Amino acid sequence: MKSSFRLLMLSMLLAPFLVLSATAVFIEEKLKDPVLEARALEISAEIRCLVCQNQSILDSNAELAKDLRQIVRERIALGESDEEVRGFLVDRYGDWVLLNPPFKISTVFLWLGPAVIFILGAFAMVVFLRGRNRLVEDESRTKLSTTEEAEVNRLLKSDETGQNS
Repeated sequence: MKSSFRLLMLSMLLAPFLVLSATAVFIEEKLKDPVLEARALEISAEIRCLVCQNQSILDSNAELAKDLRQIVRERIALGESDEEVRGFLVDRYGDWVLLNPPFKISTVFLWLGPAVIFILGAFAMVVFLRGRNRLVEDESRTKLSTTEEAEVNRLLKSDETGQNS
């Protein structure tokens, strides 16, 4: 009982530190001006982590994400606008670095690819199911010749009597 109480107390003491370590932005990274820091956080939330790929650099703890956050802060400190900072990263890494890439010729597959794949899959499924239904219908329409019917009847009768011929 005492050991579980101690474990509970220890976890309650450590919980604030775990919550604080969950944020990816480290104290030494922050800009001194709160307005500039807010801009840096906003831009960082829109940039894809190139390691994690489904997280922003703001949410990622990867070293590359830390480096990209630092680049964003440096560019903002130099007086660049938000668009110039994004433009710098896009020039360096391509449109894919943006979590929400623009709709243009080079990114059309990113936007329309899933819909095209879904439509092609639905079309293939319809063609497959129709072909399967036709095959079943054709098999049910097939009539046996009189010779084949006689052979089937002979086999069924011999099976009923238990004789093997």
